[in-house]
Amino acid sequence: MGSGICRVVLAVAALYVVLSTCLCTAASNAEQQVTEKSCNVYVGKWVYDESYPLFNSTKCPFIRKEFDCSKYGRPDDQYLKYRWQPDDCDLPRFDGLQFLRRLRGRKIMFIGDSTSLNQWQSLTCLLYTAVYGSNVTQEQDHLTFTVAFQNKNRRMVQEYGVSVMYFSSQYLVDIEKEEFGQVLKLNSLKKGDTWKQVDVLVFNTWLWWYRKGSKKLWDYIEDDGIIVKDMDRMVAFSKALMTWAKWVESDVDFYRTKVFFRGISPSHYNGWEWNKRGVTNCGKETRPIIGSTYSTGMPKAASVVKDIVSSNICSSKSVHLLDITTLSQLRKDGHPSAYNGFQGMDCTHWCVAGIPDTWNQLLYSRLLEEDIQDGPDYFTADYF
Repeated sequence: MGSGICRVVLAVAALYVVLSTCLCTAASNAEQQVTEKSCNVYVGKWVYDESYPLFNSTKCPFIRKEFDCSKYGRPDDQYLKYRWQPDDCDLPRFDGLQFLRRLRGRKIMFIGDSTSLNQWQSLTCLLYTAVYGSNVTQEQDHLTFTVAFQNKNRRMVQEYGVSVMYFSSQYLVDIEKEEFGQVLKLNSLKKGDTWKQVDVLVFNTWLWWYRKGSKKLWDYIEDDGIIVKDMDRMVAFSKALMTWAKWVESDVDFYRTKVFFRGISPSHYNGWEWNKRGVTNCGKETRPIIGSTYSTGMPKAASVVKDIVSSNICSSKSVHLLDITTLSQLRKDGHPSAYNGFQGMDCTHWCVAGIPDTWNQLLYSRLLEEDIQDGPDYFTADYF
């Protein structure tokens, strides 16, 4: 009987060594892919890469007619063949299966304007391609769109249970109907109870802040109890972001939830910005701007975002800025232009597939990096 016990002990020990080796190997491989901590992944250039795009847009059923450039007749495809290359490191190629394994049983939500919808559509397509479209469900209510990935792991009978959500909130802060009209309330954020139940939050706002007349969604602005007809929009934007930052500080459980703010998404309607004076849209653009800088520099709104994210949320409650502004400024060729279901000239949103895939690659890289920094608890036995 003693020899039998010894054999069992030896077998358990051997199994432990094998599992430990697998765990260490997996962690080591991931570490090799992860961006070095000293590397600024947002400084770099676009390089031609025949292996791109990351998915075939004709195979993805989620793409809205605003963003489906291929379906609506865009004749060129070279804009799909560029990869973002940081100056001092490499980004890991987006791996949809690894993304789903890493977020197994969790929810990720994009919150913001239609450029957040753009990014959400990109991620749903990247993941749909990874699981070949099987066991994917869609839901929609008034403000939220959800795509759930329930596909079973080929190696283990385990569902991913990952939900990728989009919550429409053009200003992040509240708009409420009063007797005298719609009021944009810079100090009020009541939708957060829905958001804080999610595991990964990706915020964005800016697109609607500079709109005027019938194109804006409000009639008045309320700031600290004072109602005005209008005010400096950059000041209003800054105040609203401060309200968001205070909500993050007070309401988000950082032991459960990772928070990102995606930077300002640029538009391309002024050709002088890329040395084509007199050009008023992106309609004939088929190549990115060469180099790593944009002639006009960073827009003021991007500086406001950087300042508030870096200075008004304590370091222990880490909010990562997906600083995509400059790399997107370089992609005057990435917009739908006239190739969309509305047949209007759109140099604000982005084709899917396209630039938002890179935003999601940067998101993926950061999530992978935080996994390594926080420890290898992602690499559990069901991964193997």
